[in-house]
Amino acid sequence: MFRSNPSSDKRKMKMRKEAQGDKAMSTEFASAGFTAGQLNAIVKKLGGEESGRQFLRGGLTVSYQKLAQFVGLDGKVTLENFMKCVTSWREQDGVICFSVTSDGTTGPQWVERLKKKGFQLSKWAKDVLNSKDFQPTNGVTTEIAVLKGMLFEDDDRITKKIRAEANRRKFTKPNAEVACLIREMFTDEEIEAMGLVWITTMHEPIKDSDDDPHLLIVYRDVSGRWLYAYYDEPDYLWNRDFGFAFVVPQVSPQD
Repeated sequence: MFRSNPSSDKRKMKMRKEAQGDKAMSTEFASAGFTAGQLNAIVKKLGGEESGRQFLRGGLTVSYQKLAQFVGLDGKVTLENFMKCVTSWREQDGVICFSVTSDGTTGPQWVERLKKKGFQLSKWAKDVLNSKDFQPTNGVTTEIAVLKGMLFEDDDRITKKIRAEANRRKFTKPNAEVACLIREMFTDEEIEAMGLVWITTMHEPIKDSDDDPHLLIVYRDVSGRWLYAYYDEPDYLWNRDFGFAFVVPQVSPQD
């Protein structure tokens, strides 16, 4: 029988601990290859800090319809394209939240951009987009809150009461371009998953060619993926399957 060498045993134990430590480190710091900026970009792609936490809890899902568009010939998908497929919205108490970022696209450019991507636009939507009152921004990230129609009694779901509820929550009017960003951002399947058919962007009304004030509306339908527009009337009664998009104001650190 061989007697163990105490010094050799100590070396083996030390090597085993180091190996275990390396394994733990590789597990704990899976993000070691990313810069702080890249990690921040990933969280923003997920829809912000709360959405990031939801993703860790398994509360966010992946749109496989989108994912299929990015699969290469080798069957792989880049991280950047994968992040585009993560469902980047969250819902709490009948309010759907997500963020959009503008890129300076003008109204006429949106008409062409959406058409090239297979979206359909109503005549009134084109009128709004081609109006001089459609003023885009560039590089502005906006937190959007969509009030679901279910939050209102059927007889109370009128424009002025919806705006009053938004004011009570300290929400503000979005830029009209938000409708285009929402239309491009979400598939009809995702809008259906939200429990909605329509998302009305509650921006400052823009007049169409008949001089009537209109609001841009995202619409999912069997006939296609639509950007629509409808009259902004204070007493108009909306259906339950509508959502109403407003802006969540940013809170400064001193607030």
